[in-house]
Amino acid sequence: MAGHSRWANIKHKKAAADAKRGKVFTRAIKEVTVAAKLGGGDPNFNPRLRLAIDKAKAGNVPSDNIERAIKRGTGELEGVAYEELRYEGYGTGGAAVMVDCLTDNRARTVGEVRHAFTKHGGNLGTDGSVSYLFKHCGLFLFAPGTSEEQVMEATLDAGAEDVVANEDGSVEVVCAPGDFARVQEALDGAGFKPEMAEITMRPTTESVLTGEDGQKMQRLLDALESLDDVQNVYTTAAIEE
Repeated sequence: MAGHSRWANIKHKKAAADAKRGKVFTRAIKEVTVAAKLGGGDPNFNPRLRLAIDKAKAGNVPSDNIERAIKRGTGELEGVAYEELRYEGYGTGGAAVMVDCLTDNRARTVGEVRHAFTKHGGNLGTDGSVSYLFKHCGLFLFAPGTSEEQVMEATLDAGAEDVVANEDGSVEVVCAPGDFARVQEALDGAGFKPEMAEITMRPTTESVLTGEDGQKMQRLLDALESLDDVQNVYTTAAIEE
């Protein structure tokens, strides 16, 4: 699948995140805590924790805060118990949306997520209603102009499943979640620095939205992103500027 506006969407999401550094900080700490709780406090044996620590450091979270979050997760320090929740729904033009949350209050979270969908012309669906439209995978995104061939040479032997050249000139590397660290090391060794590197839910289809439909969909996504309990928002919408 060649994405129509993958790069523009990623740039928008990064700009929104940069404008809300405090929220990025909070999300990173939550993810470190939950990752340590589920898989232990040693990042060498807990890939999810290793990735969470990397993202926290990229967001300039101090090392002391990361260490405390790990200890809260492993029970060495007292802390809030977070629950992982996923909501599925539809936005403008039937574009699919998945929302991953970490919360200490399920009723509050579902109320806020439902309100965001309703206010911006979307609706919540049932479990499994749109998840089949996404693939759980490791994803690396490179800026337009990056050599698809060189990226392919660097990553295929490390476990990359696919290297995709998008219509906007950006390049994506897709791998299984379990191969994420190995592919990342191969890219580092070859001198490639992705603009985005994460284990994510990648859409397997796209709904291209333009004009007012695109703006309406973007308002829904922004509203969901702004909620304190929301960690990640995924969508099949490709919003063209």
